[in-house]
Amino acid sequence: MAVLFWLAVLPSCGQQQASIEHSKAFIEMAGGNKMPGTDKNKNVRTDTATFAAGCFWCVEEQFRQLDGVLNVTSGFTGGHTVNPGYEQVSDGTTGHAEACNIIYDPGTISYDALLAAFFVAHDPTQLNRQGNDIGTQYRSAIFYHNEMQRKLAVYYIKRLNAEKIYPAPVVTEVNPFSVFYKAAADHQNYYANNKELPYCRMVIQPKRDRFRAVFKDRLKQ
Repeated sequence: MAVLFWLAVLPSCGQQQASIEHSKAFIEMAGGNKMPGTDKNKNVRTDTATFAAGCFWCVEEQFRQLDGVLNVTSGFTGGHTVNPGYEQVSDGTTGHAEACNIIYDPGTISYDALLAAFFVAHDPTQLNRQGNDIGTQYRSAIFYHNEMQRKLAVYYIKRLNAEKIYPAPVVTEVNPFSVFYKAAADHQNYYANNKELPYCRMVIQPKRDRFRAVFKDRLKQ
């Protein structure tokens, strides 16, 4: 279990201005005073985390900053439509959420640390929305790949609510991973390929910079 959780109130993808309050929440003292780094099982070369936290362009750029994250893919999961397109998902009728598949090295970064990043990356108290992005496709969700991931996700949500870290209850869904549909090529590495667009400059970049400030000791060199 994690020792130290970093939490931040960050603007959603639909917000251009928001104040930030960084706070430290001690979730469990279990052998140190640092946020968890590596997993105990270092024999696993790579593992996968799947998170939905609003606009996947924002989430992708945030998680790409972390040391130990090897690849981030934007796509759709959690719904009923087979091989959906971006426009279909945006209509809110497919049941899918915009999500990111995160391939990581558990010898460098733990799933606990990725969960900490997930809760910092968005507002998990907003139901089926992030700021001006409204609909079930923007819901907060963790799609677990194994029992360990499920237990950790449930544990942290319970503790965050019990400690009243947020002014409202966390509404993040915890669901089993099923199938992940990769979004079209123009949605991959969106910020890196479109830095001059107003949305990238005014929304994604500020979120990325605030995320980097919180995790300044865990960034790629």
